[in-house]
Amino acid sequence: MCFFRVLFDGVYAAQLQAGKALPAATQGPERTPELPATPEPKVLPKPEPKPIPEPPKTDAALQLLALLQREGRLVDFLEEDVASFPDADIGAAARVVHAGCRKALREHVKLEAVRSEEEGVRVTLPEGFDAEAVKLTGNVQGKGPYTGTLRHRGWRVASVSLPTAVGAHDVRIVAQAEVEL
Repeated sequence: MCFFRVLFDGVYAAQLQAGKALPAATQGPERTPELPATPEPKVLPKPEPKPIPEPPKTDAALQLLALLQREGRLVDFLEEDVASFPDADIGAAARVVHAGCRKALREHVKLEAVRSEEEGVRVTLPEGFDAEAVKLTGNVQGKGPYTGTLRHRGWRVASVSLPTAVGAHDVRIVAQAEVEL
């Protein structure tokens, strides 16, 4: 209250500065306005911590990678710096890798096409199509139905049959080191 009086009453401000005016507190007991009672804050129950999900198992992926390495030497091919090799050598190596990996894949994973139409034909996708199975490319606007050219049929895994790991086999070993004696 004194602040506003000093601010708006120049005479009072000058008297106060000179020590002639007394603060309002000496004019009688200062009254503190009654504040409304504040309700007790609600104590919310502490939320239960959500369990941290375990990371997905990688055993099957590593096992498949090991099969592709064993049959087609895929990891060896991908880890090789092929930039310095002539195209003919890369092509010859790619044929060997392709044949071995294709064999391993066909033995252990049954694949089926997502779309049954031939690539290159016009297809119409209804509104609400399965966006997990079909990806739209190009100039995508608005809602379906969409009509376009099938560029890739897509692949879906129908079944997987991987060998059963034995004992304490370390699936992280994709290919053993080889030592010739």
